[in-house]
Amino acid sequence: MPVPCWRVLAEKDIELIHETTLAILKNTGIEVRYEPALETFKKAGARVEGQRVFLSSKLMETELKNAPKQFTLHARNPAKNVKIGGAHTVLVPGYGAPFVTDQEKGKRKATFHDYENFSKLAGASPNLSMTGGVLVEPNDLPNEIRAAKMIYACIKNSDKCFMGSASGAQKAHESIGMVQILFGPEHSIIEKPALISLINTITPLILDERMLGALMEYAKSGQAVIVASLGMAGATSPSSLAGTLAMQNAEILTGIVLVQLVRPGAPVVYGAASSITEMRYGSLAIGAPETSLITSGSAQLAAYYGLPSRGGGAITDSKIPDAQSGWESMMNLLTTVKSGINFVLHAAGILEYYMTMSYEKFIMDDELCGMVLRIKNGIEVNEASLALPVIEKVGPGGHFLDQDHTLHTYKREFWRPGISHRGTYDHWKMKGSPTALEESGKKYRQILDEYQPPQLDVSIDRSLQAFIKAIEN
Repeated sequence: MPVPCWRVLAEKDIELIHETTLAILKNTGIEVRYEPALETFKKAGARVEGQRVFLSSKLMETELKNAPKQFTLHARNPAKNVKIGGAHTVLVPGYGAPFVTDQEKGKRKATFHDYENFSKLAGASPNLSMTGGVLVEPNDLPNEIRAAKMIYACIKNSDKCFMGSASGAQKAHESIGMVQILFGPEHSIIEKPALISLINTITPLILDERMLGALMEYAKSGQAVIVASLGMAGATSPSSLAGTLAMQNAEILTGIVLVQLVRPGAPVVYGAASSITEMRYGSLAIGAPETSLITSGSAQLAAYYGLPSRGGGAITDSKIPDAQSGWESMMNLLTTVKSGINFVLHAAGILEYYMTMSYEKFIMDDELCGMVLRIKNGIEVNEASLALPVIEKVGPGGHFLDQDHTLHTYKREFWRPGISHRGTYDHWKMKGSPTALEESGKKYRQILDEYQPPQLDVSIDRSLQAFIKAIEN
């Protein structure tokens, strides 16, 4: 059975954070820098003073009831649809890094070629549920067509679900337009959403025009959004973790209420990305144990409101794929999944507190994802798995290697690694003493050399390219 969720907050703690959140929303308010959003809040009866929005507990609780506890995101290959919410875990690659690195060329600005490569690696992964969103920032593309080209690369290189652009209302509109082309007029994307997008607040207590424009556009079309807050405890949020959770909660709930005011029942995800400030340098620290505590507490808050949740995955402050990146990534990924987070962003590839995407670490993290998913599935206990007859048959001093039960069970029970070496020292030496870094480098290059993207209908492909050309012109 699945492993029970990890909990860091008692029920009374959650209630106290909730009450503090209500006080923030009632007395301090959230700055909303987008006129259509302000008008929407006014029409709903919220108190609006200039750009400051104050939410009553009644308004918030009423609108939160409209948000679905679980929803399905639709892929062009229905076998790869993903369910978000409940006990489901969706693993998604890194997001938004302006740099890439590998062992051959080192750190450099990300290009569209890198973006295409990572979309293929994500498409080939047996563990990642989606291709992703801004896998890296393709610095060589003009801003006008950047979002559309990224979406096209995801569509072309994989038949998994992918993320829409959050760069304002227009880019959201373009993302929706491309999805409509992909699925055709017979598919109602309002009834069967195909996009999810990351809407970030600005801590402390601000929602800006660019993100709100995208949020409202997606909500009108019934597409899913993740409303996320990234507080840096000690800098942009209180240094106390409870204070950070309360402030983060106020920002996220304001965005979620707005989604429901625009379209009641539109799918939404409670997104937690907060961590601490490394006070020696004034930088974000995501490899800290406090990140895991905030993530777990956020998962509990999302469950308290009956909402699906988003948290960080294999994230690290390390600058290279080394031992530090390994222990920080596993700590964050394992505690995120064990906390019951539904949408795990940055599950593969991230280095240097979101700044760099690593080819080798992508492969290493994919291995971690497989391990964590196996742990999440827990231990199956039934008459067959208890294996009493075979234990009696083998008896004292025997072995189980030649038993039918072993042959029929181990492939289902045992997780098998892709790059980790489990053989003897002598066997490892015979193979040339490869390091995990070397094995990861070989594997990502092999995947890119051999990867065959799923077939895309020629007429749809032409229509998508024409759509991008129209944006460019």
